[in-house]
Parts: sequence; C-alpha cells; structure tokens
Amino acid sequence: MTHRNHPVTDYATAVGADGQLVDVREPDEVESGSLPGAVNIPLGDLPDRIAELDAKRRVVVLCRSGGRSTTASELLTAAGFADVVNLEGGMLAFGN
Repeated sequence: MTHRNHPVTDYATAVGADGQLVDVREPDEVESGSLPGAVNIPLGDLPDRIAELDAKRRVVVLCRSGGRSTTASELLTAAGFADVVNLEGGMLAFGN
C-alpha cells in the first residue's frame, strides 16, 4: 500500500468530511499559519504520537514544501494506515 499525492490548493477535497489533516512542520513554522483544521504533529514526533491518529480514517499530510509530508506519508502507510494523502508542494504551493 502506498500513499497518494493531491494538490494542496484543493486540500478541502482531500480531507473531505471525515479526514484528519496533519501538519508535520515544527511549531514555530506553524505559527505563521496552517490550513484550517490542521493538527500539528511535527515529523520527528510522529512515531511517538501516531496513536493520536485514527488508522481507519483518511490522513492528509501537510508540510512546508512536500518533503517532510512525503516522509510522514510513507511512515503512516508502513504503520498500516490504508488511506494516506500527501499534499503536494505544501504551504509554499498553497501561497503562505
């Protein structure tokens, strides 16, 4: 199982009605803004905080440029999450 990529500018469609939006940037990066409804779990903390996420629901992952979110998506997929979406280009592509 692998994650899929989705344009960050259409994040609302990716999250849908029941998705979990996770911003894997560091807290100081998130202070400058994130997407509505995003929960901040820095990439380095994700292995220890993975239990905070529901593996039965879609997880949509966001970062600054798409690199850390790709890594996080791979980690989540390896941990058994079946529906993982990486927001391509991150906040840079979103325009923040």
